Amino acid sequence: MKDLEFLSALVKSLTRDAEEQRAAVGLLVSLSDDRGVIRRMGRIQGCILMLVAILNGTDDQEASCDAKMLLNSMSTNTQHALHMAEAGYFKPLIKYLKQGSEMSKVLMATALSRLELTDQNKASLGQDGAIEPLVNMFKTGNLEAKLSALNALQSLSNFKQNIQRLIDSGIVVALLQLLFSVTSVLMTLREPASAILAKVAQSESILVKQDITHQMLSLLNLSSPVIQNNLLEALNNIVSHSSASKVRTRMKENGAIQLLLPFFAEKDTRIRTGALKLVYVLSKDIQGELTEQLDYSHVHIIANIIFTTTSECEKAAALGILSNLPVSDKKITDIIKNVNLLPFLVSTMSSSKQNSTPTAMWLTESIAGVLVRFTNPNDKRLQHYSAENGIIPLLLNLLGSSSEAAKSMAALSLAQLSQNSVTMSRSRKLKWFCVPPSTDSFCEVHDGYCTAKSTFCLVKAGAVTPLIRILEGGERGADEAVLSCLSTLLQDEIWESGCNHLVKKSGVEAMIKVVSCGSFKAREKGLWILERIFRVEAYRERYSESAESVLIDLAQNGDLMLAPAVAKVLAQLELLQVQSTYF
Repeated sequence: MKDLEFLSALVKSLTRDAEEQRAAVGLLVSLSDDRGVIRRMGRIQGCILMLVAILNGTDDQEASCDAKMLLNSMSTNTQHALHMAEAGYFKPLIKYLKQGSEMSKVLMATALSRLELTDQNKASLGQDGAIEPLVNMFKTGNLEAKLSALNALQSLSNFKQNIQRLIDSGIVVALLQLLFSVTSVLMTLREPASAILAKVAQSESILVKQDITHQMLSLLNLSSPVIQNNLLEALNNIVSHSSASKVRTRMKENGAIQLLLPFFAEKDTRIRTGALKLVYVLSKDIQGELTEQLDYSHVHIIANIIFTTTSECEKAAALGILSNLPVSDKKITDIIKNVNLLPFLVSTMSSSKQNSTPTAMWLTESIAGVLVRFTNPNDKRLQHYSAENGIIPLLLNLLGSSSEAAKSMAALSLAQLSQNSVTMSRSRKLKWFCVPPSTDSFCEVHDGYCTAKSTFCLVKAGAVTPLIRILEGGERGADEAVLSCLSTLLQDEIWESGCNHLVKKSGVEAMIKVVSCGSFKAREKGLWILERIFRVEAYRERYSESAESVLIDLAQNGDLMLAPAVAKVLAQLELLQVQSTYF
């Protein structure tokens, strides 16, 4: 009964219906006291795979329990344990990692590093305790043990939930010590060590490790390209954490940007992109200081990268750095203008398909940030150049972006252009024109002849409706910039016609909505606009009812800094004495 042919027949029965399957696995258990039977069972093709399937996938508790008993009996053979791991049953492998001989530990770790693990496999290995014995192997084992353990840990580190387990195991200090080691026999370990460090850096808890970024930066110029790429990935993960502001500040103070600039000329795209991303993040809050660290030759290098790279991520990072440079530095503007960056950006956005992937949104935001420089209100010549090169249709397109930041910067650029519309609009009172203006170009707001391209008129550009649409939406990130833009239609010279236009475009309800639920700055701007609109008696009567409850609630529960502005509008609506000292 125990010959191979009979055992093979029983194994085939494991694939049959539930009743036959239960009988077959029960009979195999009754024969399993014989070690010879166990050895022969393990050699039968598909036996281990079927037992694992019964263990994991059946509702038959008896069959599942018997399958587990058989697998445990068979796992005393290391090859059987490896086949179980290949089938997705890892407990025997983990047991060897914890309690096996040094040779069997290396065997299991090596096999684990070569398996194509699913996320579910990685989760199971982490939960069942595979990480701690692997870390111990890395810390205390010989070279072969260290390498096999690191390769296995690298595979497990690709699953997010395992990252904290790695940190809790104390691996970070050991990884850094290895990376700083100059012992030649340990050099082969540095690449997997740096790859694990890059993954571990995704957790904010790594920030408790003092000076870890300084240590990684000091390793950059002493490492191979693979390790450099991993270190840059780790640094980018660290600085991206919301609680890493102090870390970013220390990095800037310690000269991180200067250290990273030479990598802009690196031929390896991954390394160059990593350096650009890191400088972009570090340069966000130091516009004035950035030009002290990044000279004009680097602006040329960055511009060249933008033109030549095929990587969206690299392009976004390079443009992001340019957007962080101070707008007041005219030489930077001249450099990027002379290389025809603006026409390139207009063409890029016109030909690109709209999508909402994180990289695509970042690229859109970076482009929108650079456009702010080309609409500087103090440089009308530059504004005309930008309008001639198609910036206004691009800005209108950006108002429909899925990125609140891109919408905000597009509205800011349109506001900067619109600031000068009043002085550039040609009055209809003038009797002589070189070329008679078209009747279609007459603007009811500016009481003159306007076009989008020549006077940057929001009305003629068709910008008012999409701006109001943003205020009507559910996101509040662009409100302040949009209201700043619309307020350019309410400058002292044109406020009444501007109010008429906003009412005509159904914009007042949107203003009231922002005053109700916007940020402090947005509410402040919204109140300023409402005060101008409610100077007109007809609009006070029309909108008093919808504005009343919002304004009273803001007066009673809002920020005290807004009280004078709220009081002024309430007084206009005769809901408060103009001379009231209540506020």
